[in-house]
Amino acid sequence: MNSHGLGSTYWSEVIKILRNIIPVYDKVNSAISMGKDNQFRIEGILKSVFPGNKVLDAGSGYGNMSKLVLDNVSRDVTLHFYDPIPEMLNGIPGNFKGYDARFHMCSGIFEKIPFKSESFDAVICGYSIRDAIDLEKAFEEIHRVLKVDGRFLIVDLGKPDNILARILVTAYLKYILVVVAFLTAGKQGLPFRTLYGTYLRWPKNNDLNQLLSKKFSKVDFRKKLLGGAIIVISYK
Repeated sequence: MNSHGLGSTYWSEVIKILRNIIPVYDKVNSAISMGKDNQFRIEGILKSVFPGNKVLDAGSGYGNMSKLVLDNVSRDVTLHFYDPIPEMLNGIPGNFKGYDARFHMCSGIFEKIPFKSESFDAVICGYSIRDAIDLEKAFEEIHRVLKVDGRFLIVDLGKPDNILARILVTAYLKYILVVVAFLTAGKQGLPFRTLYGTYLRWPKNNDLNQLLSKKFSKVDFRKKLLGGAIIVISYK
C-alpha cells in the first residue's frame, strides 16, 4: 500500500461501499459532521472560488460543493463534475434543476485527471480527497490542471496532531459514528463504518500540510472541531 492514500485494493472496497450508500450519503454525512459540513464547505468556497471561474469539483458526488458555489458565490462559473462513480454523476441533472449554470460531467480518478494542464481556476474537494488511491499523485495532478495562481480547496475530516484530540476524534469515528449513521438512515447507514478505515489511512494534519507544501506555493490550513475537521486552501 502507498504511504499516503488508500492503495488500489482498499480503494476498490471503499468505492463498492459508496455505491451502496448513494441514497443516504448526504443525509448521513451531515449528521456525522454535527450539521457543520455545509458551514465548513461555504467557508472554504468563499475564499477559493470567484465569479467567472472555471471549477473542477473533484470527487463531486451529487455536486453539493458546486451547488454551494452557485448559491454563495455566483452563477457565473463553469462547473466540471468529476467522480469515480458514474451513478453519482447520474444524480447531478436532477440535483441542479432550476440552476442556469454551465456544467460538464466526467468520470475518473484523482491520480489521472483527463484535462489539459492549467485548465482550472479552482479545484474543490468536499469530503473526497481522503479517498485518493495515492495522495501524492493526486496532489500532482491537481497542481497540474490548476492555472497559475489557481486554488485547491480541501474540506474534510482532520486527524489532529495533538494526541488527546486525536484520541477523541478517533473514538468518535470508531464507535459513535456508526450509531449516528444507524439512527439517521437505519441499516443503510451501517456501511458508513468504512469511513473509519479511510481516516486511519489519512495523514495527520501537520503531515498533510507538509505534503501540500511540497507542491503548492502557499497553504492556508484551518482546523475546526479540535482539528477533527479541516478547511485547506493551497495556492499554485
